Amino acid sequence: MNPSTAQARVLVDELIRNDVKHVVLSPGSRNAPLSFALHEAAAAGRLTLHVRIDERTAGFLALGLAKGSNQVTAVTCTSGTAVANLHPAMLEAGHAGVPVIALTADRPVELYRTGASQTVDQQRIFGTDTLQFPIAERRENQNGLWRSLVCRAVATARDQGPVHVNIPFREPLVPDQDDDWPESLDGRPFDMPWTRTARRTTTSLHPADHLGPRTLVVVGDTDHDLTDLAERAGWPVIAEPTGHGLRHGTLLLNAGELPEHLNPQAVVVVGRATLSRGVLKLIARTPVVHVLSDELDWPDPQFAATHTSTDLVLGEHEVDHDWLTAWQHADKAVADVVHDLLAKEPWPTGLHVARDLLAALPAGANLFLGSSNPVRDVDLVAAPRRDVHTYANRGVAGIDGSVSTAAGIALTQGPTYALIGDLTFLHDANGLLIGPHEPRPDLTIVVLNDDGGGIFALLEQGAKEHEKTFERVFGTPHGVDLEALCKAHQVPHTRARTPDELGRALDRPSGIRVVEIRTERKELRDLHARLKAAVSTAFQ
Repeated sequence: MNPSTAQARVLVDELIRNDVKHVVLSPGSRNAPLSFALHEAAAAGRLTLHVRIDERTAGFLALGLAKGSNQVTAVTCTSGTAVANLHPAMLEAGHAGVPVIALTADRPVELYRTGASQTVDQQRIFGTDTLQFPIAERRENQNGLWRSLVCRAVATARDQGPVHVNIPFREPLVPDQDDDWPESLDGRPFDMPWTRTARRTTTSLHPADHLGPRTLVVVGDTDHDLTDLAERAGWPVIAEPTGHGLRHGTLLLNAGELPEHLNPQAVVVVGRATLSRGVLKLIARTPVVHVLSDELDWPDPQFAATHTSTDLVLGEHEVDHDWLTAWQHADKAVADVVHDLLAKEPWPTGLHVARDLLAALPAGANLFLGSSNPVRDVDLVAAPRRDVHTYANRGVAGIDGSVSTAAGIALTQGPTYALIGDLTFLHDANGLLIGPHEPRPDLTIVVLNDDGGGIFALLEQGAKEHEKTFERVFGTPHGVDLEALCKAHQVPHTRARTPDELGRALDRPSGIRVVEIRTERKELRDLHARLKAAVSTAFQ
């Protein structure tokens, strides 16, 4: 057996023993030893293999698989620019704490700085430490080393987030017929890992005695659930779409200055709350800000945190029932404003679609929200659903890889729906490219197509004084025929022109399908301005 084949087989076997169930493969020459070993393990039913020809798509598919399963997932590619194409997904995984292992094949060190094809310095290419495998040689005392390194990589990914494992392979890169090797390549008995690792946790509980009854809880992108404590304390909760709180809490904070009776004396921030400018402004001006985070790099972009810990302990606590009631009444008043305003607007706008889509989803559904306007539209007007599990790439909030991330979630969690914009869809059109031998997700992609970058119409760039510049460099119309694009990928495509058509298009998801809703950008800024103006007077 040649050294590259021996090392690859041991590495794959040890990944499986460490409960890695999904691996995404982008084929190449240098990672051929891993490709053969993975195919052999998949054929034996030991893991699920997903093959993608685009490394960027592969990286985000691995991200979605890890998000959906909440388990360590690996992605492997060849050397050179292939590795660089994993960088966006690894950045998202790093900032969101998603357990992805990038297994990058490399050229042997003697080829560095020789001009050899597809040879670059891959150490720390993702901005993090690289777990470097030694190059395999035909000698004893390597099996335990290889397996130990795999255990370290999986444990680190499970506890801290993404890990880069770099593996240089020398030729030959394909298996031979000889199974002879200087030592046994077996793992531990009974398919156990070489090294069993326990989770490492650091817990810091902080008493809540510095938080008075007029405290507001802001929940960002996090798995931390503070619902029970907030209910006992009588604290209102404002949550991003991946959490649960007041229906229109974010809209309240984005419609102007809060009246005095709604101004908090303290804010508890749970996770990374970065979606809304109104929320960030509130945090910046509140005198007591307690951030709950498991990371030493706690999220605090406003530099406003006065306290931080991993959790809170609620002792003797005064409950101000009027405080919670005031926020609930304001939330109800805003709901009435939203209902009345959208009833007068012609369907569809992004706000209509966000509201109607979330309301129409079946119980137990999974929903992925694209960055830019879709996640913000849901944040502003959609009624939260505790029976819908909502995902979004909020680590670095890019639009790339959204189709592939949603596909990964669907492959692990079952039928999934995605609401994304047209530019987000086009940015990851290769996510539709799934070979005939690959597992196919049950994924319904709802594309709100306003022929360009609608998000910029709501930002400073969209102001009237910039209208001569706006359309070409921010609006970026593309004119792509999405139906033809879907047809080229043999993906079913339908148009939804009414709320009823949208509801029917969401029935019985099977395989990948695209539901396109066409809308206009030109009235978007005015609609949001009128909504915020109406809300600002609703709860005075």
